Amino acid sequence: MSTHLELLTPVSLGAMALKNRLVMAPLTRMRAIDGDVPSPLAKTYYSQRASAGMIITEATQISPLGKGYPATPGIYSEAQTQAWKEIVAAVHAKGGLIVSQLWHVGRISHSSLHANEGLPVAPSAIAPAGKTYGADWQLHEYETPKAMSEADIAQLLVDFRNAALNAKKAGFDGIEVHAANGYLLDQFLQDKTNQRTDQYGGSVENRLRLLIDVLKTVSEVFSYDRIGVRLSPYGSFNDIADSDPLALFTAVIDKLNPLGLAYLHMIEPRATTAGGNDKVDTAAPNASALFRKAFHGKFISAGGYTKESGEAALEAGLADAIAYGRIYIANPDLAERFAQDAALNPYDRASFYGGGEKGYTDYPSL
Repeated sequence: MSTHLELLTPVSLGAMALKNRLVMAPLTRMRAIDGDVPSPLAKTYYSQRASAGMIITEATQISPLGKGYPATPGIYSEAQTQAWKEIVAAVHAKGGLIVSQLWHVGRISHSSLHANEGLPVAPSAIAPAGKTYGADWQLHEYETPKAMSEADIAQLLVDFRNAALNAKKAGFDGIEVHAANGYLLDQFLQDKTNQRTDQYGGSVENRLRLLIDVLKTVSEVFSYDRIGVRLSPYGSFNDIADSDPLALFTAVIDKLNPLGLAYLHMIEPRATTAGGNDKVDTAAPNASALFRKAFHGKFISAGGYTKESGEAALEAGLADAIAYGRIYIANPDLAERFAQDAALNPYDRASFYGGGEKGYTDYPSL
């Protein structure tokens, strides 16, 4: 029996009091039903994992144009909001905390996923390398996105505000703004994808303007102590890069510090697991070591952690909580298993994306 695990001690992230330091990472599962409404199975899936200190939902698009993959849920319609309300109530009934991760994919999309809205949008009209899934679940070449006008950016802020209002209506304990993994807000941050010459491009100060504008906008709905931000410095997923990541992300953190956020959630670049592989880049920089001390608030680290490596990161002061992804898919009672030093269920990669209850709600608890 593990009796002195730091992972199992409580921690407060802003206004949210967590019973332990295990965070269920945001995990795209591509099981939404018509209208991008969370599946009825999602209520079971999330409530099964309510013993986590906090659940961060799968990335949830703030608008039809924010969608980048088939069968991902939104939080812009009444039907979506009502489905999320049931999920939140089920998690709360088991004593859990749950925050909504608000998402716009930008150029990492295909026009078939939002036929009425047309081409994907981005800071600049630069197509990503590679292929992406369309509405037909088949791979397509990326399209060259439309560079966002200032009117498009103004509409984006409206969409973020409406999504935050719906998250509040659904009863979420907080929200996380997704500014990682090469999606829209990350595209504005990094100079490989942002080649604008207006107030949202060029200097580092200009490139981080949109993220701060988004945070100010959603703070009209949720107080800053119920808002987190996710970043992925040095990450390369979705063809993202910056010429000086250390300077960029240090500047981002300097701008975040005065806000009094609930937390900063950072993905370790060693874990190139976004999109479904298990590669670990042992030569990658250590984001926690580089940036933890720069951030004045609570810090969540994600990146293929085990119980042992998560515990070591907490003990070293590199994080205040640890986000677990794939092992949370396979172990709904992960906190209890850590407490009892029990064996973990192996995960079934083939059932990560799409499908029904297999590999979703049918993993056994102790």
